[in-house]
Amino acid sequence: MTAELLTVVTGARRRALRDGDRQIDTAHLLHSLVETDPEAAAAFETDPSAGGGRQRARVLGYLVQRSIGYGLRWQRSVEDAGSALPAVRGAETAASGWSPAAAAAFAGACERAALRGDRRVRGIDLLAVLAADPGNRAAEVLRAAGVDRAALAARIEELSQQV
Repeated sequence: MTAELLTVVTGARRRALRDGDRQIDTAHLLHSLVETDPEAAAAFETDPSAGGGRQRARVLGYLVQRSIGYGLRWQRSVEDAGSALPAVRGAETAASGWSPAAAAAFAGACERAALRGDRRVRGIDLLAVLAADPGNRAAEVLRAAGVDRAALAARIEELSQQV
């Protein structure tokens, strides 16, 4: 993991605890990514059709609403049913404190880094996986904030090629 991604995971864990959630879910990961990872934030900043930073601001605004009340319908529930990724289940995710969908997303990010020939997983890898899965909570947040996930995926690929 890069230092930036370690900061993201730490922030997501802190956010889950503060929100009273049993596990880190994909929305916690997205919130922490957009807030703290410069490369992930750049994926939102480079969208000229969305006014650059305004798209990132909309996502953060929606995530803040979630953390102060909107997400109450998610609180104390486990995210797993809607995910298109194969869920990682059982004692492994329960012990880790990650929802099955978040654990599957992180595993997907590791695979993405390996396919790129990199041993280190970057925040942009995790963002790519979160945005690609239409059934997770992060994708729900992106849709609600008006983010075109296909355009975001294209920007992520551009950024991935630059490093």
